[in-house]
Amino acid sequence: MLFNTFEFIFIFLPLTLIIYFLLNKFKLVKIATAWLVLASLFYYSYWKLDYLPIILASMIFNYAIGSTLSNETKLKINRRLLLIFGILGNVFLLAYFKYFDFVLYNLNLIFHQNFNYSNLLLPLAISFFTFQQIAYIVDSYEGKTKEYDFLTYALFVTFFPQLIAGPIVHHKEMIPQFENLRNRIVNYKNMSIGLLLFAIGLFKKVIIADFLSHIALTGFENAVNLSFVESWFTIFSYTFQIFYDFSGYTDMARGIGYMFNIELPQNFNNPYISVDIQEFWRKWHITLSRFLRDYIYIPLGGNRLGGGTNIL
Repeated sequence: MLFNTFEFIFIFLPLTLIIYFLLNKFKLVKIATAWLVLASLFYYSYWKLDYLPIILASMIFNYAIGSTLSNETKLKINRRLLLIFGILGNVFLLAYFKYFDFVLYNLNLIFHQNFNYSNLLLPLAISFFTFQQIAYIVDSYEGKTKEYDFLTYALFVTFFPQLIAGPIVHHKEMIPQFENLRNRIVNYKNMSIGLLLFAIGLFKKVIIADFLSHIALTGFENAVNLSFVESWFTIFSYTFQIFYDFSGYTDMARGIGYMFNIELPQNFNNPYISVDIQEFWRKWHITLSRFLRDYIYIPLGGNRLGGGTNIL
């Protein structure tokens, strides 16, 4: 159920919005939060129900680790060991689903073996919700989190506008918005901004990106017969298809967020007008760059700013 499908635009989104704000109107705040979590989990598992146990297990595991780290009075073991265990658990989950068959393939190739492939199903958005939760447990270790209830934490992880393709959100920028009671009342200004952003993103995706996708696919399928001009036309079509796909999806995600009075972080900022590859990287997937900088690069001593977490 992509953002540009009829079932999402005319059934799922309006139904989720109406019920969410109605529940809040009658001051059923916890039930409204539960409804949004359930709607997000339904959205996530719509493609395949097998995805659901994976994200649920990941949330329970990380919530338990983070809650224990953030409340030292409960802790009976070494905090650093618990943090390492939590990070390794997340990395193992990610590596297992993404690279297990790849490793088997190379082992078969190198050692002339015939290990059977597992044909693992790669869960949707596993990188996004794993990175978000690694950041959460690291911040819990550093004392930068509060003791959130599980329902609020689950909404932070599963909020459907950002769940499938980002942005990678941070607990300190999202959970306060979810807890703000004023954000649970219909805001017609935000609703208008959200609808406009969603419409712009939908236009980029459906009218521009999908049209260019057809041209690029036709060109690649007949690559050996293309002239010089047709080859470049195909390349540029593919280049701008990717641009408008990601840009459109980002706009739609932020637009839906505004409809719920939630401001998602900017994740895309015209990378094609960058002056160098470094600027391009920073502008293409902004929140991924932020995560890699704050939770990998700096803690490992990048630019000698190593003020981040040191678990070694």
